[in-house]
Amino acid sequence: MVDPKGFLKVRTRHELAERPVAERLKDWRDVHQSTGPGPWTAEQAARCMDCGTPFCMTGCPLGNLIPEFNDLLSRGRWEEAYERLSLTNNFPEFTGRICPAPCESSCVLSIHQPATTIKLDEQTIIDQAWSLGLVKPRPPQRLTDMTVAVVGSGPAGLACAQQLTRAGHTVVVYERADAIGGLLRYGIPAFKLEKSLLDRRLEQMEAEGTRFRTGVEIGRDLGWDQLRARYDALVVAIGSTEPRVVDLPGRELKGIHYAMDFLPDPTRKLMGREPINKIDAAGKDVIIIGGGDTGSDCLGTALREGAKSVTVLQIRPKEPSSRPDNRPWPTYARLYNPTSSMEEGGHYEYAVDSLEYLGDDSDDRISLDQTSAPTGFDRDREGGVRGVRVVDVSRDDQDRIIPHPDTERVLPADLVLISIGFAHPETATLTGQTGVGLDGRGNVARDADYATDHDGIFVCGDAGRGQSLVVWALAEGRSCAAAVDRYLTGATELPAPIRADERAMTLPAGDQRPR
Repeated sequence: MVDPKGFLKVRTRHELAERPVAERLKDWRDVHQSTGPGPWTAEQAARCMDCGTPFCMTGCPLGNLIPEFNDLLSRGRWEEAYERLSLTNNFPEFTGRICPAPCESSCVLSIHQPATTIKLDEQTIIDQAWSLGLVKPRPPQRLTDMTVAVVGSGPAGLACAQQLTRAGHTVVVYERADAIGGLLRYGIPAFKLEKSLLDRRLEQMEAEGTRFRTGVEIGRDLGWDQLRARYDALVVAIGSTEPRVVDLPGRELKGIHYAMDFLPDPTRKLMGREPINKIDAAGKDVIIIGGGDTGSDCLGTALREGAKSVTVLQIRPKEPSSRPDNRPWPTYARLYNPTSSMEEGGHYEYAVDSLEYLGDDSDDRISLDQTSAPTGFDRDREGGVRGVRVVDVSRDDQDRIIPHPDTERVLPADLVLISIGFAHPETATLTGQTGVGLDGRGNVARDADYATDHDGIFVCGDAGRGQSLVVWALAEGRSCAAAVDRYLTGATELPAPIRADERAMTLPAGDQRPR
């Protein structure tokens, strides 16, 4: 440690400064002013206590060597810090930006001070490594004669593919979209994750030998059974993309969409590609059902598109600002931590349940008078949503939703975005063509070593675990690669940070936090 008493000398936590709201709402660039090292970098890293038992590492599914890279960062030893970080994490520029950092909730310093800036330190190290030219392709020293197909190019699929490529196998990644990246590409707005960060990693992977095939939907363009016959092993990393359904009265009305139908088009436009769903929030009153990370992404996107108003409905109460008694350290505690989008505008309503979508032919709760029509409503659009009827709620001791009497009201809207999470992966063609089994939640069933009940087919990420975080996806991708390598060669030297039966951080039902 550069200073064993660093955490006593510096008690404040430095957050990365954000650009002014008025400025960043005009573009889709990163909301932060700078992502490089600053005068605070070394002293913030020196706040790490180098605990005898580093609980931060147990809070991280990847097992990142946090005290080690913090010590190297505090000394300005960039190459060594990068090497330590890369030992456990294939893509720290992703986790350093979009991971909710369960490691920081487990930081020992957080018992009595703000936690060490682990997430920002991770981002600073990898950004500096790129700027110094330290990140280079790592092709295998020798090639095996084994081939692997990875279906899905989200974080789990990419991590698995990179590990297997570096082990010497010939790996081909299949993606049904027109660009590689999965949710990293089209599910997360550019103001949170600029796509150039993803593109440079893909260039590195191609230089190492990984091959990519876009615009190929396995199960339709090429059968799952055909793919398995072509390759020595097959990895299913298709994510959890079947949305949870809010089957309220009025669902057939126009202007009601799932979040993942709304979010991709702005990124497509930035890439110079034609929008697909053509859902635009400009000039509209927008209601977002679901207050998790993806709801926040919808908020920031709608504001940048010029929405007249945005209201986010969250069925849970507002999170506490300090750790509650029933979530003692080092367990993960859901605390109120406003996102950059929440600071840009919009209105959050907490402990509110949606009851009904209202349209043109609804009763007199919404009048056709110009004075009471929702702001921005297109009177010439027949069959469109005009509002959402909601009610205040609380929960009893068995977590059942209890509506509050006399609190029903109508919120005007002509665009409603449903953002309450995903139920399970899309598996109809997979099960029909291979006979692979599912678990009780509709995910692809597997054993502790990521193997399905069909020989040579493995599954990792949300497709097997269910909706989770990017850090769990990376950990599963790395661990699945080790299992596939062992299946192909009889042994492996690849790291496997977690077993497939380890539980992810538990999230309350109804929230969407897939990243």
